[in-house]
Amino acid sequence: MKVVRPGLMASFYTATSFALGRNMDLGLQGKVALVAAASQGLGRAIAMELSREGARMAICSRDEGSVRTTAAEIARESGGEVLPVQADVTRYEDIKAFVQKVVEAFGGVQVLVTNAGGPPPGQFADVGDEDWYSTYDLTFMSAVRLIRECLPYMKERGWGRIIVMTSLSVKQPIDDLVLSNAVRLAVVGMAKSLAKDLAPDNITVNVVGPGFIATDRLKDLFEARADRDGTTAEDVQARLVSSIPMGRLGLPEEIGVLVAFVASERASYLTGNVIQLDGGLYRGVF
Repeated sequence: MKVVRPGLMASFYTATSFALGRNMDLGLQGKVALVAAASQGLGRAIAMELSREGARMAICSRDEGSVRTTAAEIARESGGEVLPVQADVTRYEDIKAFVQKVVEAFGGVQVLVTNAGGPPPGQFADVGDEDWYSTYDLTFMSAVRLIRECLPYMKERGWGRIIVMTSLSVKQPIDDLVLSNAVRLAVVGMAKSLAKDLAPDNITVNVVGPGFIATDRLKDLFEARADRDGTTAEDVQARLVSSIPMGRLGLPEEIGVLVAFVASERASYLTGNVIQLDGGLYRGVF
């Protein structure tokens, strides 16, 4: 299918053809999947793909109107069940309430995708203590708390998939994103430790690190860089795309397909990994 983005976003990437394969049974039919911060961007794309694969979906967002609209759109397109919940993942009481509502509606949680909006851009001299503390809550503690609340239900069933969304920055630091570069590495350390501890319970833990994906978040980063450099967002994008071997930005749908596979029965021997999807941008060996 041809992916089309309306309005301003259309100028921030090259539209491409993207076919969603439906030939492999991923074993997600009827599984209960929870995706945090899923009213837009990568979270929405992940929830959409999981729902297409037959998972019973629960999504959250700070904005009640947005999460309800997104849930209706996903349900309409996939034909699946989607539970929308208003929740701020920086608030532990919201996370607890979110998971409890999912359990009341669906009886448990088997697939968890931890996700949150990215920390603000900035270099080391630009950020203060409050920025570090808020990034810790947003990026690290949100993942810790979501896992803590969902884990008992996975252990009870003897099956679970935890997918921790981070960024390419955990393998290759990104300019002007010192908060993300630093704090996301702590998330990886936590996930790697959990992967070993939970393997005997048939629960896998993997990290997905997207590269530069065409989302509103990326548009905002381009605009911030353009303001700093005295250029345009289109010029910033062109320079970045020229460094990506695939010659384009990624699509949110491509992240959705990857996460659906990692969450599936087919990925039963995949755990403790950090998987980047970046069009070949990362040049390291490991």
